[in-house]
Amino acid sequence: MEDLFLPAINACIVVLGDIGRSPRMQYHACSLLEHNCNVDIIGYQETEPLEELSRQHGKCKIHCLTPVPDVNFTPKLKLIFKTIWQSLSLLRALFSINRPKFLLVQNPPGIPTLMICYFYCLIMRSKLVIDWHNYTYTILALSMKDGERNLLCRFARWLEYYFGGKADAHFCVTKAMQMDLNNNWNISNVIVLYDRPTSRFQPIDLYKKHDIFMKLSKSYSQFQAETCDDLEKMGVKESTAFTQKLHNDIVQYKADRNAILISSTSWTPDEDFGILLKALEAYENNALQHPQDFPNLLCIITGKGPQKDEFVGKIGKMKWVKVSFVMPWLDFEDYCTLLAAADLGVCLHWSSSGLDLPMKVVDMFGCGLPVCAYNFKCLNELVKPHQNGFVFENHQQLSEHLNFWFEKFPNNTNTNATKQVFIKNLQEFQGLRWRENWNTHALGIFNKYL
Repeated sequence: MEDLFLPAINACIVVLGDIGRSPRMQYHACSLLEHNCNVDIIGYQETEPLEELSRQHGKCKIHCLTPVPDVNFTPKLKLIFKTIWQSLSLLRALFSINRPKFLLVQNPPGIPTLMICYFYCLIMRSKLVIDWHNYTYTILALSMKDGERNLLCRFARWLEYYFGGKADAHFCVTKAMQMDLNNNWNISNVIVLYDRPTSRFQPIDLYKKHDIFMKLSKSYSQFQAETCDDLEKMGVKESTAFTQKLHNDIVQYKADRNAILISSTSWTPDEDFGILLKALEAYENNALQHPQDFPNLLCIITGKGPQKDEFVGKIGKMKWVKVSFVMPWLDFEDYCTLLAAADLGVCLHWSSSGLDLPMKVVDMFGCGLPVCAYNFKCLNELVKPHQNGFVFENHQQLSEHLNFWFEKFPNNTNTNATKQVFIKNLQEFQGLRWRENWNTHALGIFNKYL
């Protein structure tokens, strides 16, 4: 496609959250940089952003917002203080950059970003583009006793409706959200830009799996092999709990290895890890009754967030035999690799609006990893039951999927046909990556408003 971004122009991306944990907005930045844009990214920097952004020298600049101080106010006053603080911090960052031709803002959070960004674009004569990931008011309703009827939620929805409708262009993550914005928000110029995996999320061979297990074994005992004095006699050079490398450098799976279940989370209220715990408890009980038929299961849960400590406390009280946990914080490269090394993924995201899709599933599919995903209104735009994964609505259904997938692991002939269907469909999914999808659906929109 002809590149219309000549000469170089300025673009700004606003994320009122941790930039490093906002992969979609970072992917936008990478795509804009590829098309000769100078990109300013405004947000919090709690984790390292993508290496591709830091390699861009002067073309990509990250402007860190000042974290909100922890003040001893009542909840209502604390919310007002936070809004004022973020507004001033965002305004300060916006007026410190060169005037952008357009400003791309992530929503949610819509307060105070949509209002601040709208007035900024009005003053600077910049184009405002909103990327709708979900709705602010539905997320806010999760913490309110009266839900969306709450006065604050209704006010948040009005702000989103009023200022959201004034943007020059819109992206959203599902067809269901596009229809909702059309029908209920009177926003017609919305382009569906599905999340797609980048080329970093790829299936890997057994050698790379062994390498990531060896690396993690230095920090986590769950990946370490049992000590054995006879490894040298057996021709084994190095060993993990799952794999071993022989002296001729051939890597093998261990015949009695554990199975790996992986889930990525931001530890927020829109993911119910109680479902996973109950399903694993049922798996534990079943596996204890049939120890020869079901493997030990290592559950890897990655991510940071407000509810993590509560979950750690719960599993610390459980004395399970067949199920164990590890909760590492991984850099991006290791996260991609570990997804590809796992045996099954679990997604507990259920969507406050029912209109967004979990990006973690996109990443897993990019690595060729089948997924058990919590079912909600528009999940079928991504997960096709028994074609590329499983869906569940309660812990019993999730437990049934775990029992089916891991019975007689790793040699369950009953699952072979299902696995072959999954492999075929996931390979088709991997044929379209973020770069090509962005060039097809997003590049023309930015060019139109330039």
